[in-house]
Order: sequence, then structure tokens, then C-alpha cells
Amino acid sequence: MAGTDRSFIPVRIAVLTVSDTRTLADDKSGQTLADRIAEAGHVLAARDIVTDDKDLIRDRVLSWSRQDDIDVVITTGGTGFTGRDVTPEALEPIFEKRMDGFSEVFHRISYDKIGTSTVQSRATGGVVNATFVFVLPGSPGACRDAWDGILEPQLDYRHMPCNFVEIMPRLDEHLRRGGGK
Repeated sequence: MAGTDRSFIPVRIAVLTVSDTRTLADDKSGQTLADRIAEAGHVLAARDIVTDDKDLIRDRVLSWSRQDDIDVVITTGGTGFTGRDVTPEALEPIFEKRMDGFSEVFHRISYDKIGTSTVQSRATGGVVNATFVFVLPGSPGACRDAWDGILEPQLDYRHMPCNFVEIMPRLDEHLRRGGGK
């Protein structure tokens, strides 16, 4: 539900696709997110692809989380159970705060679309260096579901009764003594 007494505030979002096979030219999931970010009026601050390598995934997200011009990082890919699926293992250890509700709501939305197949996703979310990080499956449908059902409303300052945007200025309270981002 969007309130009418607030103005829209664009959020700066980076999209990271995790894949051994995709390029920017054929990255449908990353493009789905980029399109929805633009359609919602937000800023696509960065977009990249890294292979299914824990160090590369973690390093890119850490780098982006330290940039003042990035508020949110969304990853797509690497959340399944195969040997190459390592995105949650790369990112959950660096979460300062874990967002269990994100995974729960994602699975609720996903269940309505694909039934019990949703258990094959390890979608997760958290905060890293005062930056929201959302870890999504690598399918365009899962990216649409997460964006439309969770991220778009939560990244809209007008969404009531609460949203991520209104708490962003306070995410770094524990870091301020150390200089913040």
C-alpha cells in the first residue's frame, strides 16, 4: 500500500548475476531486474556478471557495499543445490544482519507460482556495510516474483506502514564510530 503524503525517493541498485555461462547479452534474469528497477524509477547503479566462485561473489558484493552511490545489491543465480551453487555460502557469512523474513516471504510467493519446487531455492537477504543485499535464484520468473512481490514495494518510500527506504539512513548506526561506509 502506497501512502500519498510522501514523495518517491529513487534508490541506487546494483545487480550481480552469478553464472558460469551467461554474458550481459544473454543474461535474462539480470535484464529482468534492470528493467524493473528502471520502470520503478530507481537507478541501476552497477551491473556485472561473475562466475560461481565464492571469493569473486563476496568480493564484488563487498566492494559495492562500500560505495556511497549504491544502496542495494541484488544478486541472481547460484542459490540451488548443485556443486556450483555457492552464492548463499559466499554472502551469508558477511551479513551483519540476516533478513529471515525475506526468504520466508519469497518462498510464500514462489509456492503460489511453482508449488513445492520453491524448496530448491536458497534465496536469502541481509545487510552488509549498511547496504541491503538480496540473493535471488537465477530464473527470470523468480526475479520477477521477488521484485514485484517484495522489493518494489519495500524499496518505495511511499509504501506504508513501513519500508526499507525509511530505515536506510540508520543502517550504519553501528559503523559510525568506525567511519561508516
